[in-house]
Amino acid sequence: MKNKHLLLLAIILVCSYTAFAQDTSLFEKKELIVKSDTLPYRMLYPENFDTENTYPLILFLHGAGERGNDNQKQLTHGSALFLDQNNRTKFPAFVIMPQCPTDDYWAQVNVDRSNYPVQLDFQFKKGPTKAMDLVLQLLENYEKEDFVDKNKTYVMGLSMGGMGTYELLARQPDRFAAAIAICGAGDPTYATNYAKKIPVWAFHGAHDNVVAPLQTMEMVSALLHEGAFPRLTLYDFANHNSWDPAFAEPDLLPWLFSNTLNKE
Repeated sequence: MKNKHLLLLAIILVCSYTAFAQDTSLFEKKELIVKSDTLPYRMLYPENFDTENTYPLILFLHGAGERGNDNQKQLTHGSALFLDQNNRTKFPAFVIMPQCPTDDYWAQVNVDRSNYPVQLDFQFKKGPTKAMDLVLQLLENYEKEDFVDKNKTYVMGLSMGGMGTYELLARQPDRFAAAIAICGAGDPTYATNYAKKIPVWAFHGAHDNVVAPLQTMEMVSALLHEGAFPRLTLYDFANHNSWDPAFAEPDLLPWLFSNTLNKE
């Protein structure tokens, strides 16, 4: 078991080093402007993009620490996974990485940071946040394009982005072919909306002292209760940064892209 952990750590270190060596400028800087609101985002096009072909679309939601308006910080975690040349060759896709404003969240949630792990009070019935509403409009814009495969829209998120992932599934249960939520949380009440429609792979670190691992366990339990068969990976060695070993999982992208909807 110790050797297995050392091997995974080595993979993580290699991936982290690779992130610095990669050219994040391949993620083009863009922004969505709706009236007085602006959503900065970065877009990675499929390698050898051809408008005559169709490609999957991945929405990646960052964590709270990457909020802002510089249109850069949201690339901190996750961009290396999609810039990896092997992944670009095997899994050509559009990757959208929007940036949430500092004063907003992806999910409709009240966050109490007076003690850790944070206390979360989800307010799903209030509707999507302004940031999430802009993300939905952005998705709709791209899904109108002929070169986007309507059957292969995926969502991934970590921490605050994992919370946004669960909420997106609950609000849009017929849109996504699969989802990956890393060190996230959600309102298990609404798992019934998507449990039997969208395959979910959830990750968490057992030592997470920011977002309690029980948050993910509650979501997985709710999905199981609804008759779904979610994947769950709990790292006994990881704290909040469970995205590092998650991104190093060799089956991560193969599993994601193996799922599809059946839209005409």
